[in-house]
Amino acid sequence: MEVIGGSSSVSLLISSRYNLCFTSKVLPWNSLLVSPVKARLCNSLSCVSVNASDRLAAFNSKRVHEDRSFLRLVRRFNKRFAFEHLVHFRRKGRLLSKVRKHTISLWKLAESSEKFKNLFPVLVVPIVLGMMLFMTMTIPVSRSPSWALTEENLLFLEAWRTIDRAYVDKSFNGQSWFRYRENALRNEPMNNRQQTYAAIKKMLGTLDDPFTRFLEPEKFKSLRSGTQGALTGVGLSIGYPTGNDGALSGLMVISASPGGPASRAAISPGDLILAIDDASTETMDIYDAAERLQGPEGSEVQLKLRSGPEIKNLSLTRENISLNPVTSRVCVTPGLGKGVSKIGYIKLTSFNQNASGAVKEAIETLRRDNVDAFVLDLRNNSGGLFPEGIEIARIWLDKGVIVYICDSRGVRDIYDSDGTHAIAASEPLAVLVNKGTASASEILAGALKDNKRAVLLGEPTFGKGKIQSVFELSDGSGLAVTVARYETPDHIDIDKVGIIPDHPLPASFPKVDDGFCGCIGDPASGCFLNRVGLFSR
Repeated sequence: MEVIGGSSSVSLLISSRYNLCFTSKVLPWNSLLVSPVKARLCNSLSCVSVNASDRLAAFNSKRVHEDRSFLRLVRRFNKRFAFEHLVHFRRKGRLLSKVRKHTISLWKLAESSEKFKNLFPVLVVPIVLGMMLFMTMTIPVSRSPSWALTEENLLFLEAWRTIDRAYVDKSFNGQSWFRYRENALRNEPMNNRQQTYAAIKKMLGTLDDPFTRFLEPEKFKSLRSGTQGALTGVGLSIGYPTGNDGALSGLMVISASPGGPASRAAISPGDLILAIDDASTETMDIYDAAERLQGPEGSEVQLKLRSGPEIKNLSLTRENISLNPVTSRVCVTPGLGKGVSKIGYIKLTSFNQNASGAVKEAIETLRRDNVDAFVLDLRNNSGGLFPEGIEIARIWLDKGVIVYICDSRGVRDIYDSDGTHAIAASEPLAVLVNKGTASASEILAGALKDNKRAVLLGEPTFGKGKIQSVFELSDGSGLAVTVARYETPDHIDIDKVGIIPDHPLPASFPKVDDGFCGCIGDPASGCFLNRVGLFSR
């Protein structure tokens, strides 16, 4: 039997191979059903009436009438009481067997009803029977104290239900999720908020998923601010080492915001953060690290990094990091004959709430300068809001699948473009990617590549093929939950593999957008990449 944990009580159902007996009794939480009372109890009382009727057939009509009155009484007590209370109770690991003993006595009483009726008037029998039933009911019930759910228990259950409904792996890493809940409520201390948070973190740890994390109220607030336009920090996007780097300890730099403190200190994608303010990152989660990297404007943070074979110790001053996600410019390149060609360059650094609107604005501005092709630079874009990635894909795609959302049972949802939001579906398009291109950036790059809308240039992307959603709990804390994995339109699962570009970029090609126009506009430069190299497959 399954006990539903949304309330402090449960309703019991007892079934048999002959009939169904439903109880209306509501039991306290710790009165758990160990085993259902089999139908023979219910049916054995019926058998008493049948056997007794057979034996009484030889008696005179008055005795028959008296016995039938007695049997109706037994049936009445059976309906009202017997199956409302004939269940085993467990209290602190000990079965209360009083019920069974009294029901056996009741059975013997029914079998020897003739002797009782010979010794006592017929009205005495109902009184004795009622006393026996009263003892049967009151002994176990009075010894089973009720256990009400506390506010801390309810917060834990809120987190448990969020995972139960939203988590991508319905095997929950090969464990019984309902049993875990029951064991945690019995055994985990939840006497205050910190103990409850510890119980929730322990529960999430059993999933063995580093991206499904508990966020205390301040961390949840910090995560929200990172998608809403601005934050104070050093301008780093970080993640866990994946793929061939998965055996490394520490946290990996995915990207550094252009012009920010980290970028000016030459911190690059792939560098490993070994410590933040002397706190080792070996077992630190990314949300704790993000909180440590942020702080008051003008304050300093100490970083220990490994960049290739080199160990660096850096002191960075926190700044107000503007998260305007788009910069754009017109690049003039040699055209056919003596003419020139204009290419619109768009650098997209993150997928925050402003991203899709900023991309549209950049396209319209560049068109007024008569560009005839576009380059979308997703290098070192660590992702962000999934819906913004979908909306930006629809800007460039006339029609086609953008991404398949999958769970353990296969494809559960499809996001596509029907052309109604497309404003740049015809001009030549090149997309630049590197190992700092992750998450929503990979969804966008994969959609444009598989639909033959764009040519991808650069190096394989980061390889984060899972999608997280953030859920706020009632006390202001939150959960980041892996709700799905995704596949590109060609049904490629890129998790820990990444998206493979069509062509590499020249080794000397600049990583910052300032040098891009020079590389495609000056045939004499060492990083020159002509128009054919940009837009042909």
